[in-house]
Amino acid sequence: MNWADAGFDVFGTHVLWTDLVGNVAALSTVLLAMRRSMWTWPVQLTGAVLLLIASINAGITGNALKQALFGALAIYGWWAWRRGTDGGKQLAVRPATARERSALVAVMLAGTVVVGVLFFVTGLSWGAHEPLPKGAFLVAADAYIFVGSAVATWAQGRALVDFWIVWVAVDLVGVPLAFSSGLVVSGAVYGVFFVLVIIGFVRWLREYRLSAGRELAVAS
Repeated sequence: MNWADAGFDVFGTHVLWTDLVGNVAALSTVLLAMRRSMWTWPVQLTGAVLLLIASINAGITGNALKQALFGALAIYGWWAWRRGTDGGKQLAVRPATARERSALVAVMLAGTVVVGVLFFVTGLSWGAHEPLPKGAFLVAADAYIFVGSAVATWAQGRALVDFWIVWVAVDLVGVPLAFSSGLVVSGAVYGVFFVLVIIGFVRWLREYRLSAGRELAVAS
């Protein structure tokens, strides 16, 4: 048996070790991000590599490309957070400006269209091989998850509170797609992500408001 297929059976469902361990690392990434720990990024890189293998094995090209992008963005995020914590400073988080928020939405919309067309024309998305209209929907979902995940991770590297909201939007599509693709662990973990992402958003927003309040008190 191919080592990438290694796993165990639970109630008749085969669970891949790469899917399980990769998602444990991904889940840990969310918990570490809540605490603004620098360990967020090396753990994310590890999870991305394992989930890349699981996605290739499952034939989900869009998710595989997403994990490859996660690995690259993990390196960027580590660099950006290192800069933001120079001199022992705590990482400062903030909401996106109106311009930044508009740019995030525009990139998600335009990027989904461009990547969706690319996935369909090249056949990179598994949905491209399905009959219409189901195939078109799957390709669009694949592209949306890919672009949304990239936008969220980039915004996380910029320490923008809004990155949590982008993840909510991605998970609303990612959870059902993972289950329908047979990645049971991924689907279950994405569901847990949805809850943790809401908690993370509230926590980062509260920390930003406390920090802004302290700065205002000092200034006055």
